Amino acid sequence: MRQIKTLIIGSGISGLSAARWLKKHGHHDFELVELEDHMGGNSHCGNNAVSSYPLGAHYITIANNDDSLLLDFLQDIGVITHYENAQPVYNDYYLCFDPEERLLINGQWQEGLVPDFGIGDNDREQIKKFFTLINELKKSKGEDGKFGFDIPLDNSSTDQKYRQLDKISFKAYLTQNGYTSPYLLWYLNYCCKDDYGQKADDVSAWAGLHYFAARRGTAANAEENAVLTWPEGNGWLMNILARDVKEHIHIGTMCSQISLKSGGGISAEILDIKKNITYTIEAEKVIMASPQFVNQKIFAGSEKRQLDLNKLNYSPWFVANITVNDLPQNKGAGLCWDNVAYNMASVGYVNASHQHVNNIEKKRVITYYLPLCDYEPRIARLAAYTRTYQQWLDIIIPELEYMHPGITPCIEQVDGWVWGHGMISPQINYIWGADRKNAQQAVNDSLFFAHTDLSGISIFEEAFHQGIKAANDVLASYEQHGNK
Repeated sequence: MRQIKTLIIGSGISGLSAARWLKKHGHHDFELVELEDHMGGNSHCGNNAVSSYPLGAHYITIANNDDSLLLDFLQDIGVITHYENAQPVYNDYYLCFDPEERLLINGQWQEGLVPDFGIGDNDREQIKKFFTLINELKKSKGEDGKFGFDIPLDNSSTDQKYRQLDKISFKAYLTQNGYTSPYLLWYLNYCCKDDYGQKADDVSAWAGLHYFAARRGTAANAEENAVLTWPEGNGWLMNILARDVKEHIHIGTMCSQISLKSGGGISAEILDIKKNITYTIEAEKVIMASPQFVNQKIFAGSEKRQLDLNKLNYSPWFVANITVNDLPQNKGAGLCWDNVAYNMASVGYVNASHQHVNNIEKKRVITYYLPLCDYEPRIARLAAYTRTYQQWLDIIIPELEYMHPGITPCIEQVDGWVWGHGMISPQINYIWGADRKNAQQAVNDSLFFAHTDLSGISIFEEAFHQGIKAANDVLASYEQHGNK
């Protein structure tokens, strides 16, 4: 048995963010345990002889200018180099290189992902109308003085004119407001799949609008909401977070059960997987930076939490990193970082080699993303785990051939990765419903929680802030009781 002050369970972005914040504020008596043999959660990454590549999340946008915690972090790690006229200047090596994105539509690649090539006047008018609405919502504030949509989302306005949008689907909202253009509806459905892993009819209208209206970042050297990315995707950020707390991290180490001690504190049963030994950690505080369905299995006292797990759905994904020695091109715009085909099952692929400074080699790695959202998550998850490697290829290759006729003989290697519970899905009435609120509540001033399923939206910024919030709660509890 060992005794420590604070135990963190899970090395996703929220767990690493909590660890960084504890250390930053002088709290060093903590350990972080991670079941897997790697860190990062869905910011996990990989590499081969050609390139590093993401296995999950692959970008963030520049920070909102009032998000001081995130701005400070980005400056600490050199993503922001300095400020000019109160505007951040971002490192040019991390801003997504041009050309950024393209869409294969009506037989040709066009620049940008919003449909434009070969569409009608009515479609253009509806697209213009929607983005006019978004520009209004970006600036819109409630009577409480808060933005209607913000990051972190708990900073958003409490006004019911916004929050009631969480009670209907994004698809229903669009129908009610007269949006009928198939091109616009495809694009908005694509955005829901891309950010939430689900279609517009399974995402709340509040979440659907938040995707567009919550990001207001500006910079001295970049366009509004410019993208920051790396060959390994958000694995780069994950490794930076882990670097300063690496001596506290134990991978391949599973917490099988935690229980509340009668005299206060937490008892945690730990398994060192490689050594095949078990031991007990007694901690004063525990931060569970793991998803709620995992927490429910290892917390011996789950009845103390008023939480309906049936209200939490996690979207499954399939990701493939494909090494090619050539990439035959179709008509129109050339290869970009983000490459999407209209009306396909996947959300396209990113060119993991795009950020290489000497990006002239024909051999490269492309990262293909397929949200498994045609069936409800439980069924899609089961189907994903039963597919063979060849069956996955039978899904991938036809899409790639459509995008790049003749690509098949150019493929050297395909490395697949299944995320059974890839990300929390912001279903109707979850973000502003009772279950998310209840999931955030600490237990006995000893057990704290930090994960993006406490936000309802699985993006880096939410995980980053969830970790800081939990760490601050732990530090405040220690201070209240006269110790640190």
